[in-house]
Amino acid sequence: MKQIRILLADDHTVVRKGLRLLLENVPEFQVIADASSGREAVALAEQHMPDVIVMDVAMPILNGIEAARQITAKLPQTAVVFLSMHGDESYVLRALKAGARAYLLKDSAEYDLIQAVKAVSEGKAFFSPAISKMLVEDYMRQMQERGVEDSYELLTTREREVLQLLAEGKSNKDVAALLNLSLYTVETHRSNIFQKLNLHSGAELILYAIRKGVIS
Repeated sequence: MKQIRILLADDHTVVRKGLRLLLENVPEFQVIADASSGREAVALAEQHMPDVIVMDVAMPILNGIEAARQITAKLPQTAVVFLSMHGDESYVLRALKAGARAYLLKDSAEYDLIQAVKAVSEGKAFFSPAISKMLVEDYMRQMQERGVEDSYELLTTREREVLQLLAEGKSNKDVAALLNLSLYTVETHRSNIFQKLNLHSGAELILYAIRKGVIS
């Protein structure tokens, strides 16, 4: 059984202890270190190179968003799971842009954290059900207020397949192998998806996929 090596980062000692107890109940999880600030999280990540970092958004010295940005730039194989009290879209988008693969509300951590760590260690994304529900409802309200049609129907069947795989964290090369396509064809599909849906980054693509229920 492959061990999933985890770094915890939260400025509250009680929270870190609780998360450690929760995670270490899972045989394949190993908590290798914990940090009380964003700066310490960056230093420990570089030292230990964990598979997964479970991190609070609001931390002293260096906030979680900036810490995640620095860590994922240096350690792209390390997956970041954010725990936050903030459930609004702006925080989720900032977290995704910083390289996070999962975003959980703190009050759901007890139920969702183990599933989230397993998902991101397999290269998938994961979001608290409450976050997904909020994003979907907010998106539907925006569509109604603006009186515009959703562009999802403009996508071809193949483009929808590519959209889901990209949103799940697969690279262009992975998608090409899974769908038995050339890399050039996948890149063309990706470009068409971004153009049709008016998306400008991988983070926006993931956010769109959550809103549409393509991933959860």
